[in-house]
Amino acid sequence: MSAVVVPTGTANLASVLAGLRRVGAYPTLANAPEQVERADRVVVPGVGTFGAAVSALESAGLGEPVARRIADGRPTLAVCVGMQILATASDESPGNGLGVVDARVRRFDGEVRIPQLGWNHVEPQPGARFVTPGWAYFANSYRLDTVPQGWVGATSDHGGPFVAAMERGGVLACQFHPELSGSWGLALLERWLAA
Repeated sequence: MSAVVVPTGTANLASVLAGLRRVGAYPTLANAPEQVERADRVVVPGVGTFGAAVSALESAGLGEPVARRIADGRPTLAVCVGMQILATASDESPGNGLGVVDARVRRFDGEVRIPQLGWNHVEPQPGARFVTPGWAYFANSYRLDTVPQGWVGATSDHGGPFVAAMERGGVLACQFHPELSGSWGLALLERWLAA
């Protein structure tokens, strides 16, 4: 099973590629918009900042093909900052995201540790196709507050509830890192790949 991984210039590509290989996928790196358009499955990883990730995608001409895939519900996995850049904007960086989701990514507030680093429980909403209840590994200072309209979400809690994941069609966007979330995360990758 193949998957095209979109380099965002900020991503932890090694762990994403290794995670996909562990579940039997054959990942390749995208270097042209046509690859993103034609691929059966696309992965948008992310570690780093919202602005840098969006800029890298736009510079490589990959932003629009990724946004079209997601708008069409085609099999796409977005991880961590990869999920955040689907939004319109972020408190982290000036400028626009891909705008697939009409929402603003906000910094955690209150008296919580920032960044959130470590394991946290994920609870899916009824109707979730890929996400099951379980523990996932997070590394984030920013998050979406509410599940966008038209998506089925999963939530977690860090000083209050936030969006841990969201699904629509073949799209799975995770604030956590499934590739670093043990057997639960690998099972999630397998379900997404098999769908």
